[in-house]
Amino acid sequence: MAQLKNHEADRFTARPDRDYVVYLIYGPDHGLVSERASALAKASNVPLDDPFSTIRIDAANPGADPDRLINEAYTVGMFGGRRLIWLRGAGNDRALLGQIDRLLGDPPTDTMIIVEAADLKKGGLRGAVEKAPAGLAIPCYTDNDRVLQELIDRTFSAAGLRLELDARRFLVDHLGGDRAASRAELDKIALYARGQPTVTLSDVRAICGDASALGFDDVSMAVLTGDLKALDRAVIKFESGGGAPSALLAMLTRQFQALDRIRADMDSQGKNPTAAVAQAKPPVFFARRKAMEQAAGIWSGPAIRAGLGRLRDAVLQARRARHLETDILRMTLLALTVQSARRR
Repeated sequence: MAQLKNHEADRFTARPDRDYVVYLIYGPDHGLVSERASALAKASNVPLDDPFSTIRIDAANPGADPDRLINEAYTVGMFGGRRLIWLRGAGNDRALLGQIDRLLGDPPTDTMIIVEAADLKKGGLRGAVEKAPAGLAIPCYTDNDRVLQELIDRTFSAAGLRLELDARRFLVDHLGGDRAASRAELDKIALYARGQPTVTLSDVRAICGDASALGFDDVSMAVLTGDLKALDRAVIKFESGGGAPSALLAMLTRQFQALDRIRADMDSQGKNPTAAVAQAKPPVFFARRKAMEQAAGIWSGPAIRAGLGRLRDAVLQARRARHLETDILRMTLLALTVQSARRR
């Protein structure tokens, strides 16, 4: 079975192993799927601007030839050399799966096939690629804190900029739902701050103010403190701003993880909520400190860990049923806020 771990994918796509023919790149983070597919295509050393060497196919609209993928894969270039077939929008369509099965069973020579897909359940297209010696599956899930920190560091280091601590905290808390969106925001900040040595929180807010406008902070603080009325307003604000449910679930998970560390500090060292929040590492963003102090007094350690379990379940459910992710988000937020309200 050939499948990379999410954290292994960036290194692999920069220097891919050529033992495989079909590379399936899939997951709920569409921006990351696109970014990794592009990196893999670039690393193939096939001329991407040559229409005879690089063949792009839309799975939803293959053109007049429904067997175009097969026909292109087994075509030998007029002038020789390696060819790249780049298929976007793949799914578990039976006809497409039949073509992929054939390519995996009888791999064409001197051909690399990149397949982009949304989140896929085990089995179907994903299962076929994972089980075949000629196939490799590359998952793309929402960035965790470590990966996001690395992306932030690479972006600002390349621009010759340093980042204020409060600015970094703000970015880690507000980015991460979609790799392409995160990179775009970071690039805009780097451009805005060009010519100055340090990126400040004011610089970040000037460019990423829309992140606060989406209501990320309002939602998380309402959940943690059990404020049902505030939650209702914050969710309306978040949804009307076009916020991604996956991004909010990721951010809320980080907030619960921070709260878990604070509560553990209180339980092990006898600190009160104010002292535990003030001494938290990494430090709590200043705008959240009062709410985190209140939450630390409300939530017990076991309750926090149960909340983290509920959030993990919600993330998995949303990945498996993307058409229901908004409903899953709402039910999860309501359940956690009610639980918090009962502890007040």
